Amino acid sequence: MHRPKLTVVGAGPGDIDLITLKGIKALQDANVVLYDALVDTALLEYASKAEQIFVGKRKGCYAYQQEQINELIVQRAYDKGHVVRLKGGDPFVFGRGAEEMEYAAKHGLETAIVPGISSSVSVPASQNIPVTKRGASESFWVITGTTKEHKLSKDVALAAKSSATVVILMGMSKLKEIMDLFRLEGKSNTPVAIIQNGTTENEKIGIGTVASIENKAKEQQLSNPAIIIIGEVVNHRQKVLEIQKEYNQKALVLLEKEIL
Repeated sequence: MHRPKLTVVGAGPGDIDLITLKGIKALQDANVVLYDALVDTALLEYASKAEQIFVGKRKGCYAYQQEQINELIVQRAYDKGHVVRLKGGDPFVFGRGAEEMEYAAKHGLETAIVPGISSSVSVPASQNIPVTKRGASESFWVITGTTKEHKLSKDVALAAKSSATVVILMGMSKLKEIMDLFRLEGKSNTPVAIIQNGTTENEKIGIGTVASIENKAKEQQLSNPAIIIIGEVVNHRQKVLEIQKEYNQKALVLLEKEIL
């Protein structure tokens, strides 16, 4: 008899090296893996003996509706045993992992969670943008740009009034609305970064301000999946680049003196 079990696993932000060791062990133990669109399929090699089912969404097209995914988890768990639900980022950060665990638990499954590295902090970090920095930001907001009603979250307007770093996921379709809210708060010159396909080989980044980022996004053809970071911490990236450039120039001058 198979013991029906669901393990919800966070795959991290995109780079396959950023999954946790515990996540890999769960994949190796899985009888079935249900994976999303933002998951790099190279991770499925760790579950080569498991049944692998794509249940993600691509460009508005759903392989399965959420209710069907819930039912599939339960059905496969009772038929085969250990089901791993592999999700991008962290399953508890706008990942619906909690909903799936509740449904599974109500149907008698043992449940477990393996946290993932959230894209909300790791993708900015991959571009040398900290979400907090002493003297620049004491806190940060992580907000979904689009609610289940396909509207802009009301929390964005609240966040725009604060001095915190604001990180917005799934917000590219609402970029103008978001920037309008920050303009209303007199923050037209606040730095903004947009990072598309963060931590992957297809990563693209646009840097600007609240006033200029919409044009930057058009020029660089930035679109989802992307993360929007708003706040003074965005300037840290350029500062590090300038420090490195200055150091390299000094090192080159010293080297030339030694040669001469």
